[in-house]
Amino acid sequence: MGRLRSLALGAAGIALIAAKPVAVVMDKDNPSCPAAPDWGQAKAIALTAADMGGKHVLIADGIIDSTLPKRLKAALDADERIEEIWIKSRGGDARAGNLAGKVIRSYPGMVTRIPRGWTCFSACNFVFMGGDRRFVDPGGVFMVHMFTHTGDRDTIEISVEEGSAETTRLIGQIEQDSALLASEDNDFLIRMGISRKLLTEVMYKQQAVATAANKTTRYCLSQDEVRKYNVVPKETAG
Repeated sequence: MGRLRSLALGAAGIALIAAKPVAVVMDKDNPSCPAAPDWGQAKAIALTAADMGGKHVLIADGIIDSTLPKRLKAALDADERIEEIWIKSRGGDARAGNLAGKVIRSYPGMVTRIPRGWTCFSACNFVFMGGDRRFVDPGGVFMVHMFTHTGDRDTIEISVEEGSAETTRLIGQIEQDSALLASEDNDFLIRMGISRKLLTEVMYKQQAVATAANKTTRYCLSQDEVRKYNVVPKETAG
């Protein structure tokens, strides 16, 4: 009996140790963020219904593509038991992220959540902000950056090779697309009840491209900051 009790206590001790949070190594170039974020699989976002922690949830895991808004609506329409959407993603199609957020908002009371250890980055921010109620669990990561249309280096190099006229055309296109997307982001935040200061004080303050002098390109909001900017709304009784 004594031996069984000791074994039970030992097993309980192991369980407690396993339950302790693991120390997170921070990114030296982006010190507010983890060095190895869990932002999901490197393929098109998968939508999977599951029972988690006593809730029936939809897990969204992967890269946001143009098909997400339509697939998300179909998944929510197909399963009326879904209470929350748990999301981790490195981002993807910015406009699809905005549209997916609007799809979520069309379901009154729908909760979006970034669970502990999961990261929601870039276009994922806008999917998450579509929730009528939103939670970033302690240890969950809401990671932002400044959007850029200059990621396609091949296109830039080709335009430079073709001469100043083509380079000027490309720069004009980038400026126009950037202005349109910034306007869409601003409109989205207003509609979702998020402080527009999230854009001006945080997102747009990040460098789009790292430099030798400053390699920071990402920022992860603290628990205080997600509340300050109403990324996580204050819960009220009743």
